[in-house]
Amino acid sequence: MTNVKVQSVAKSFGATPVLTDITTEFGEGSFTSLLGPSGSGKTTLLRIVAGFIRPDQGVVMIGKNDVTHIPVWGRNIGMMFQSYALFPHMTIAQNVAFGLERRGIRGDAARKEVERALEMVRLPGFGNRLPKQLSGGQQQRVALARAIVIKPSVLLLDEPLSALDRRLRQEMQVELLRIQRESGLTTIFVTHDQEEALTLSDNVAILDKGRIVQIGAPATVYEQPRTRFAAEFLGDSNFLAGTVEAGAVRLDNGAVVQTTSTLPVTGSKVTLAVRPEKMSTAPDTGTNRISARITTVIYAGAVLSYMLETVDGLALKLFAQNRDGQLLRQGETVTLSWSPEHTVALAD
Repeated sequence: MTNVKVQSVAKSFGATPVLTDITTEFGEGSFTSLLGPSGSGKTTLLRIVAGFIRPDQGVVMIGKNDVTHIPVWGRNIGMMFQSYALFPHMTIAQNVAFGLERRGIRGDAARKEVERALEMVRLPGFGNRLPKQLSGGQQQRVALARAIVIKPSVLLLDEPLSALDRRLRQEMQVELLRIQRESGLTTIFVTHDQEEALTLSDNVAILDKGRIVQIGAPATVYEQPRTRFAAEFLGDSNFLAGTVEAGAVRLDNGAVVQTTSTLPVTGSKVTLAVRPEKMSTAPDTGTNRISARITTVIYAGAVLSYMLETVDGLALKLFAQNRDGQLLRQGETVTLSWSPEHTVALAD
């Protein structure tokens, strides 16, 4: 297993900066998702690691080797693109064997490796078919087999599941995670899907405007966002603005909110974030309370979403499990409660 390091990496296209001073490490055998909006730099960072793009400054290390100026073919990486890029005139076996042939591996040795890779992606016996004879999910597996058959040091995935429908996408998430765990490959995965990033990853890196604003385990990044951007982009949040007062926060509407987060000095302005699913209309949920009127009810099957508004115009969200089919009513005024442990003070 091999780790990947990027140190002080920056890249601009013309006068537009795309990455600014990126320094991070992708641990041996880890699965890291790069998550961010369009234009955040996540695909550019992946392509710099791959060698398709050369950084303006900084260093890329794969293991102990500085590969910053080494071309793609010299980095021993497996790459899987969003489009799969299968050769339509080649059989599945020929597609999978393409990288092996480029490395001079042919004959029985290549056939054994192709069979092993197709077995790993659960497509044994498909070698003689053409890509057009396979479903989208099966083509995705072939592309993955082609990426791993060369036994790369690092596997790079550029939104490989985005073309699949929701159910197939969920199935392939499970398969992709299984294959990554079995192979032990250090994997870097670009996605814009928050749920996908949380489901697959050992670590999630959130990018914004060419910088990594937060990186860590999915539960840590979700439960303890550092910035408003991280709290907004990964999931939903309610934001409460106020002033630090005697170890608590007095909101602009006068309510006092407790938090276990470290607060700045008394008198400082601060923004708190509370996830909508952490709030409840049950009175014993926590010591923090706020009253609001329900403005919208959204029924989504397993989950009920409520949009609310306080008397001073603060917009809030509440997510609740649909356990008994009982819905709160639009226009109803309720008291939301939540615990200090679920109240996060943001850095900006």
